[in-house]
Amino acid sequence: MKLTFEYTWPYERMMKDIYISECPFCQQDNVLTSFKEEQLNLAQEGIKQILIMPCCHGKLTILNADDDYFYTDEKLRGQS
Repeated sequence: MKLTFEYTWPYERMMKDIYISECPFCQQDNVLTSFKEEQLNLAQEGIKQILIMPCCHGKLTILNADDDYFYTDEKLRGQS
């Protein structure tokens, strides 16, 4: 599978906390995740990680990550 922009979701780091500015499932703003620094490091190494959104319990399967985006196995951005 080719990972394209539709399969990405932005995140932000503040200190050791990881925030999602908007949940891709329920659209709640400023979601503090339970994702740990160690999990982020593993994702950046290409080791698959699971993130359960605390707001709605939606599940993101993270295949990879960079400093700004999670790369998932699910199309998160719709086509207009």
